[in-house]
Parts: sequence; structure tokens; C-alpha cells
Amino acid sequence: MKNNKKKNLPGYISFILIVSFTTYVLLNTFVLADAYQTDIESASSTIFEEALANTQSSNSEASTSETTEDENTTSTDEADSEDIDDTTANSETENEDTDSESSSGHGSHSGHSMNSGKSGPGNGGSGSDKHRSSGSGNSTESSDSTESSNTTDSSDSDSESSSSTGDITVSVSDETYETYSDDNITITVTEYTVNNTQVYVADVTVSSAEYLKTAFANDTYGKNVTATTSETAAANNAILAINGDYYGAQETGYVIRNGVVYRDTTSSDEDILCIYADGTMEIVNTSEKTADELVAEGVWQAFSFGPALVEDGTVSVSVSEEVGKAMTSNPRTAIGIIDSNHYLFVVSDGRTDESEGLTLYELASFMESLGATTAYNLDGGGSSTMYYNGTVINNPTTTGNSIKEREVSDIVYIG
Repeated sequence: MKNNKKKNLPGYISFILIVSFTTYVLLNTFVLADAYQTDIESASSTIFEEALANTQSSNSEASTSETTEDENTTSTDEADSEDIDDTTANSETENEDTDSESSSGHGSHSGHSMNSGKSGPGNGGSGSDKHRSSGSGNSTESSDSTESSNTTDSSDSDSESSSSTGDITVSVSDETYETYSDDNITITVTEYTVNNTQVYVADVTVSSAEYLKTAFANDTYGKNVTATTSETAAANNAILAINGDYYGAQETGYVIRNGVVYRDTTSSDEDILCIYADGTMEIVNTSEKTADELVAEGVWQAFSFGPALVEDGTVSVSVSEEVGKAMTSNPRTAIGIIDSNHYLFVVSDGRTDESEGLTLYELASFMESLGATTAYNLDGGGSSTMYYNGTVINNPTTTGNSIKEREVSDIVYIG
């Protein structure tokens, strides 16, 4: 018996060593993973704070510039006023001379026509046509109202335009989803039927744009790195997620995610969607700014797919506009803004008997009807997926029209 115990002793020791080593590795793995996640969250928070500071600085500079322009305009107006006074005085003198000439029988003078209609702030257009959208999509109503009161034909034209923009049939589905709410995030999901197509709308309000995030498939930036929207969403503890712009399928196009520039090349002038750290949203042309300049101005996320669907509260695509060689009616994904930190995530089904799909114009019109002041088209077709509270709630269709998620390179999510 003693010999048997001695023979088994090495086995016992080996077993104890293996168990100890395994325990050590597992503990270290969990600790390191937790530390890694903490480092990521800390770094992301730091980047966001810098982006927010850049945004505020950019807004401050813009405000200072506008103030300077206003002061210059005021000075110009004062100078114009003095010129007008001088002109009036000269006109009175000339009128006296004219009267004198008339009384002498030398004929009449035509006199001077003074134009005091110089365009001041708000009358002749601002220094820049583009501005960040934060819910002020009705800024043109006053101008439209003035034009309408002056020109009947213009009013008729505007009326026809607005009716054609709303040329969609919309109804709310009986399907209901539980509203998510915490101290920083509120999400309400509603299902609509738009022109024989099921459309899923997530109305999202956050306390800060820091909660509007993006993630790469497998947490890796790369052309051939893909995963389903639900897989990437679950890996990042997302409450709500939609597919992104599938940057990996493109050779060029700005890629700015969570305040970091991953790609700064562009093939031509293209409109990209910029979401700033202050919660506003803007369509920017790549010919105007480099990716680094956008980040320096506080851009938190930027997407390159398009086109822009709604700008300044108005549909910005035509009835016939389409992306590439895609079919007219398709599953769609879009993101928009109603007000600062108040967003719309929209996904439509398509290519099935139950859902035909939407044209870009129909999607844009629907986004406008929801109150979007800016809206942008993301990757669609088989990529269109909405994930909410741990479940894919729409019906993604892959090649062959089977209901299945397509693997994509990135997502946009709330979490």
C-alpha cells in the first residue's frame, strides 16, 4: 500500500499543479478582460470629451464670426444711412434746382431713385448654406410665408410640392414593443406599414451623443472583417442597433468612428453624414473638409454611403434617384435627427410578399413625415437589420430572399 501511495504521489502533484495553473489563467483572463474593457471605456470617454470641447470651440468661433459679421453689417448700415442722408440732402437741392428750371421753362428733371434695400442678416442669405441640424427645420417658413403673401403662383407651386412629398400611405401596426428608459437613454420602437412595406422606427433620446456609438465586426477595422448586426450588437451590450454603412465594401470614403479617423480618402465630391459630439447632425461634402478637420471640429461619427434624404426639413432626393444599380424598391436603413440628441433609427423590410420595400424617395418622405430635419441613407438590401433588446425585430432578406441576416462590417448602436 505504501508503494502504491508513493507511485500515485506524482500524479496528485501533477493534478494539483494543473488545477492551480488553470485557475490562475482563468482568473487572469477575466481580470485582464475587465481591465481592457475599462481602458476602452476610459479612452472612449476621453476622446468624447475632447470631441465635445472641439465642437464647443468650433461653435464659439462660428458665433464670434457671426457677431463680427453683424457688427460689420451694422457699421455698413450706419454708413449707408449717412450716405442716404447725404443723398437726400443732394436730392432736395436738385429738386429745388429742378423746380427753378421748370419755372424758367427749361423742362423737367427725372430725379434720383434711391435703393435702400440692402440685404442684412437673414434677408440675403447667410455666409454658409449648410448648417447643423438640431430641430430647426422650419427656419424657411417665414420666408415662404412672405413669398406666398406676395406671389400667388409661388404659393400654388409650394402647395403642389408639399403634396407630392407626402405621397405615401402610412399606418401604424398593432405590434408593440416595450419602451426602454434609464437616466440617459429613452427608446420607443414603433412598427409602421408604408406603401405595403413594414418599417421599424426607433425614436431615441439620449442625454449625450456619447451614447450614440459605432462598433466594428469582431472589434476590428478591416476590409474583410464581417459579422451579423446582432452578433456585433450583443458583443457590445447594445440596447438598440442597426447596420452601418458597410465601409469594408468600399475602397474610399471617410470613416470616423467614436471620434477616431480610420480612413481619410475620398474618390470624389460626396456627401457624408457627420454627427457631432454636441448631439447635432450635418451633411458635409468631402470637398469642403478633410477627415482630420472634421474631427478637429468635434465630429463624433461620420458615415459615407448616402445619399442625404432630408436636409433642412425638406426631402433632398428626387423621385427617380437611386443608389448605384440597386432595384427601385428595397429594404432600407436610415438615420435621422429631430433635435439635438433626439434621433430616428429607421429600417424597412423588402423583397418579400409581405413587404415590397421602399424607394429612396419614399424613405425620405417618410423620414420627413416623422419630423426629421436631417436624414441619411445607410447600407440597405440584405444588410438592413434592426436589433432591439436582444432580438432582431425586422426580417432581413439575403440573396434568394431568404430571411437571414447578412454579415456586415459595422453597426450604429445605442448603449
